[in-house]
Amino acid sequence: MRNTFHAVKAALLLLCLGLLIGRAAVLGQRRATTETTAAASQFLAELAPEQRAKATITFDDPNRFDWHYIPRPGQRKGLPLKEMTPAQRQAAQKLLSTTLSAKGVKQSSQIMNDLELVLRGEGPNPNMGRDPEMYYFTVFGTPGDKATWGWRVEGHHLSQNFTVANGTLSSWTPDFYGANPAEVMEGSRKGLRVLAAEEDKAFALLHALDGQQKQAAVLQDTVPNDMITTNSRRVNPLSPDGLPVSRMTPAQQKLLRELINEYTTRMVDEIATERMRRINAAGFDKVAFVWIGADALHEPHYYRVQGPTFLIEFDNVQSKGNHIHSVWRDFNGDFGDDVLKNHYQTAHNQ
Repeated sequence: MRNTFHAVKAALLLLCLGLLIGRAAVLGQRRATTETTAAASQFLAELAPEQRAKATITFDDPNRFDWHYIPRPGQRKGLPLKEMTPAQRQAAQKLLSTTLSAKGVKQSSQIMNDLELVLRGEGPNPNMGRDPEMYYFTVFGTPGDKATWGWRVEGHHLSQNFTVANGTLSSWTPDFYGANPAEVMEGSRKGLRVLAAEEDKAFALLHALDGQQKQAAVLQDTVPNDMITTNSRRVNPLSPDGLPVSRMTPAQQKLLRELINEYTTRMVDEIATERMRRINAAGFDKVAFVWIGADALHEPHYYRVQGPTFLIEFDNVQSKGNHIHSVWRDFNGDFGDDVLKNHYQTAHNQ
């Protein structure tokens, strides 16, 4: 009887803890939504009418789904930094900081500024196709407390997509960061590795696996040419699954969580917490790790982390293992698809 009492008590405590965490997550999302909505409204208010016409697109425009991480000169919609005044750029950066953490803002800045300048080069004939000012801010729909709208910042090797559904910030994917070079080999920025932790912590996990675990995790030696999902509109789980958490030791599971955290913590705390809550709710033991290619830096390699609800892909396969692409995708949540679908179905049935 006493054992049954303690079991019931423990179950109730876990239930209460879960409810408290869920309530905190909801409150956090509301706070992030309020800040993002205010920042987007302020950004648009700073723009001249002709600029606002370039920066805004209707929410149902197909361009909202047309994301990419290549330069695409002349093809992107939105207002580039190049056409903004200092005050307007400050408002754009404020909008970015309502969703990205200090770490995410720093990485984004390094991609836009440091690495684009490295690629552009110096001398009499610089590669002008690489431009730190050709990153576009786009607002889809009209920001509002109860509105459904979205926004994006995008350019070479950066694409951040956010959706507010019925007044709640519900989606923050596709979430792409790239780094070329992955490690700057010369010049004033020599040694810079913008995505170092995302790479090093994956190697740490790989090297912590034993022989049998590696047989499950390491698929082959030949790496893909890019991320397998590239810039697909929607993604489905990739196969084979690889090594699941259920076959990892506690120490290895900790390494995997630390790796995932490198991606979640690119976002503000409220979003990072919600991302991990969703992963845990779907079953962390169902998350799996896959590796392809070399087991050392400066040689082509690829990995992915996949769970029931999400996919992380990372490749460093171009330029002899010195050019990174990394992305977080949500199987039913990219561009807010799942929340919007439920919302429209509910509204239609009322």
